[in-house]
Amino acid sequence: MMAVNTDSKIMVRRCLVTFRPFRIFVVGIGFFSLCFLMTSLGGQFSAKRLGDSPFTIRTEVLGGLESRGVLRKISDMLEVIMKRIDVLSKMGNTSDSRRLDELSSAINRFQPAGLVERIQAIAQNVSNMAVKVEQILQNSLAAGRVRDAVSGQCEIPKDPRFPDCPSKVDWMRARWTSDPCYAFYGVDGSDCSFLIYLSEVEWFCPPLSWRNHTSTPTYKPRGRRQAAFRTDITALLDQVGTGKESLSFMKRRIRRLASQWGTAAHRLDHKLRRPWRDQKKILVHVGFLTEESGDVFSPKVLKGGPLGEMVQWADILTALYVLGHNLKISVSVKELQGFLGVPPGRGSCPLTGPLPFDLIYTDYHGLQQMKQHMGLSLKRHKCHIRVIDTFGTEPAYNHEEYATLHGYRTNWGYWNLNTKQYMTMFPHTPDNSFMGFVSEELNDTEKENIQRNKVSNMAVVYGKEASMWKASTGKEKFLQILHRYMEIHGTVYYETQRPPEVPAFVKNHGLLPQQELQQLLRKAKLFIGFGFPYEGPAPLEAIANGCIFLQPKFRPPHSSLNHEFFRGKPTSREVSSQHPYAEQYIGKPHVITVDYNHSQEFDAAIHEIMRARVEPYLPYEYTCEGMLERVHAYIQHQDFCAPEAPFTPTNVSKSWPGSSSSPFISLPNATGLAWASNVTAPPSWPPLSALLLLVSEEGESCIAKCQNHGLICEPAFFRFVNNKEALARLEVQCEGIESEMNHVFPAFSVVRRECGLQKEPLLFSCAGFSSKYRRLCPCRDFRKGQVALCRDCL
Repeated sequence: MMAVNTDSKIMVRRCLVTFRPFRIFVVGIGFFSLCFLMTSLGGQFSAKRLGDSPFTIRTEVLGGLESRGVLRKISDMLEVIMKRIDVLSKMGNTSDSRRLDELSSAINRFQPAGLVERIQAIAQNVSNMAVKVEQILQNSLAAGRVRDAVSGQCEIPKDPRFPDCPSKVDWMRARWTSDPCYAFYGVDGSDCSFLIYLSEVEWFCPPLSWRNHTSTPTYKPRGRRQAAFRTDITALLDQVGTGKESLSFMKRRIRRLASQWGTAAHRLDHKLRRPWRDQKKILVHVGFLTEESGDVFSPKVLKGGPLGEMVQWADILTALYVLGHNLKISVSVKELQGFLGVPPGRGSCPLTGPLPFDLIYTDYHGLQQMKQHMGLSLKRHKCHIRVIDTFGTEPAYNHEEYATLHGYRTNWGYWNLNTKQYMTMFPHTPDNSFMGFVSEELNDTEKENIQRNKVSNMAVVYGKEASMWKASTGKEKFLQILHRYMEIHGTVYYETQRPPEVPAFVKNHGLLPQQELQQLLRKAKLFIGFGFPYEGPAPLEAIANGCIFLQPKFRPPHSSLNHEFFRGKPTSREVSSQHPYAEQYIGKPHVITVDYNHSQEFDAAIHEIMRARVEPYLPYEYTCEGMLERVHAYIQHQDFCAPEAPFTPTNVSKSWPGSSSSPFISLPNATGLAWASNVTAPPSWPPLSALLLLVSEEGESCIAKCQNHGLICEPAFFRFVNNKEALARLEVQCEGIESEMNHVFPAFSVVRRECGLQKEPLLFSCAGFSSKYRRLCPCRDFRKGQVALCRDCL
């Protein structure tokens, strides 16, 4: 017994002497076991092709469940042994016998029957798998050598039908790693992969004869579906989403006007007599609300910031939804990429499939984001895009080459769209389409209550930000005059203290919720503008609630030439007052426009307002029904993707007396031309029955010419009057006729007897004018209360 104890003590001493190497050994065994355990728990490797890493080959682990159980025991054993050894190493004053007992106990706990044999079996499995991995490695290297050999055999084609192919291959050699999207489409740095990409994804190289082209997917056009009016906006509210104060504002507006949209849908459905309406797949990407664009609007929603854009976008979403279209909404670049199906990367690669939407509504920020992420596809699909553009884009600024050559280049234009694809908040630019928004419509009872409760000496100032009230802008003078006759109310945002810019005699209510603001407007007699902001929705809301809108006249008119606000915007429009639409299309008694710098004129206007008695008024085009009608007409009739057939007047089916043939007839008093009613008109929207061709004076735009005759300039009609026959029918004397890119053509010079026709259809412009030329101006009529549509446009 003593001998045993002595031997045990000797063994323990040796164990302790070799303790540090033993720990290293145990750690090594533990690391191996842990790696193998992770492999076993994975169960198998997977791969798609031999060219992948050998460590992704699909391989079954033999004895999977049994091996995992044994390995778990090994792991547990090693963990306990390590703990015991750590404890033993710290027990310096413990007997050798006790140390031996502790170590023996730790080891003996992990010796179930057959443990060693199982470990050996697992080791054999590992050895077998290593052999397989080595074989796979050799196969992979062989496949790589074959691929390299094939790539070396790809010659760059010199096909005259694809002249850019060699230069594109050179570019790919130098830059293919600049965007991950190339690798996504299989580019690996070889010439063969470049040619496959440039012939099958892009279109710069001819198809490769050795490629299997039968597998190219064919895309079937979507079947037609009928759009049905919707009145329940619950699903729309869910789509708008959350997380931004701007979105919350838009959802509150949608809810508040839901019943009016429903009523308008029933009215329009009855008016249209239930014709077939194609349901469109529509993406709405609100670019200015994305984080990538900075989203400066959302933080200011509750601080008096501008709300006009959000008002318009909320109404656009509702109109599209109520009309029954299939709607997707994006307020981030990530959502935009997902909806469009763009490949991952930086936007250098095009979409390979068809555009998944019939229409895309966005803004200039969104357009820039689409260019960045759609690559070459944007040019192919841009005819589907509609750009919400508050202040409008004129043709001279829209055409990139022309704008660059003639000084019209700005930060916002040059997209080479049909200018009807730009959609404005007010109908100030007939070169663009008028989208608009809506104001709340009152019923007869509400109008009667407003008439009874109006306070004749109460005024509300249009200006929510304190900066608009600064005395340096000259506002204090006319506010003092107004204060003599009226009690002045303000809705200026502030946090804790009254804004010092607001005079003490003004009763400031702070920033009000929409319903409280409406109640204030229903009491007030006057809504007065400071001159800024331009063309917002608030004056229409005030007029709809029975207020008279008093605004300043600008002398001279504000434009990009003399006012910082308009500088850089893609328009030469001159703004004659704070709200030109209210001045021109509504006017007295609801709108009074005076020069605030003339005290007597301003004083007389206040007296006139106090005596006047007006009823609430809202133009039809700003009602829910009016907007639905207008948007419906655009969606069903505007098509910028279908190529327009060239128009030649001599091909029309009517011969006139004499040797000439013409589809035009003269208007009374020789004021212009109209389309002959007995002439077969080519397809057009608006229809050619609405055409009236007038001639401007030198320095007069077609916008002004048509307006002076109670008409609207219609750019879609330019292609029908851009010809020699129109000039001859107008009896214009032309010694020569030139065709060139000029945004005032078609036109003629009386003095020089020169005539010019338009060479570039994108430059047909209602807005252009020149002191040298008289212009041919195609005008049209319009529906009462709906200037966007002609009488026969529905």
